[in-house]
Amino acid sequence: MDIKYKDNEIILNKEPSIIDSSVLDFSEILTRNNIRYVLISGYIPILFGKIGEIEDIDILIQNISFEKFLKLWLEIENAYECKNTSDPVDAYNAYLKNYHSVSISKKESPFPCFKVKIIKNEIDRYVLKYRRIVKLGEKHLYISPIEIQISYNLSRSLEKDIEDARFLYNLFNEKLDKALMDRFLKELNIPDESVEIYLKKRDSI
Repeated sequence: MDIKYKDNEIILNKEPSIIDSSVLDFSEILTRNNIRYVLISGYIPILFGKIGEIEDIDILIQNISFEKFLKLWLEIENAYECKNTSDPVDAYNAYLKNYHSVSISKKESPFPCFKVKIIKNEIDRYVLKYRRIVKLGEKHLYISPIEIQISYNLSRSLEKDIEDARFLYNLFNEKLDKALMDRFLKELNIPDESVEIYLKKRDSI
């Protein structure tokens, strides 16, 4: 796998996996419906070659109206199903608008399951506004800034999340905006000593 950088783009030269293809297909549907989205969490290290399995794909989207959500629902309902409810009104009001995930997957396969949430706070808004584009051949995805993803993973303190943070840090170390990463490490109240322990090669803060 070859990774190249061009301005705000990450150009990824690899054969898309089955998971990648599923994410690309669903992302294209969101884009076609003019819904601004950003991929976050566990899929990002998988996208960049970390070995492992993943069942859930976490996606943040802009705050959308029910009309726009219904248009999306009607487009995908023949091929996809919502795990929460079969009623789009319930999915929107009880889940999406209450900052809970709406879980969507292909009817013929439960995995991957797309966990779609609207943005909730300032960090979410920043992640969506400053999302990064990843190009895979003629297609593309939008992901969380790597610096923020590393910081978020460390804040969760779970072994898998720390492994994901370390993987991303080591892979992108020379390209990271260290000032941006330091900003979010502090916003998420991650102690300096934790950063040193978990990332190993971490530069001094």
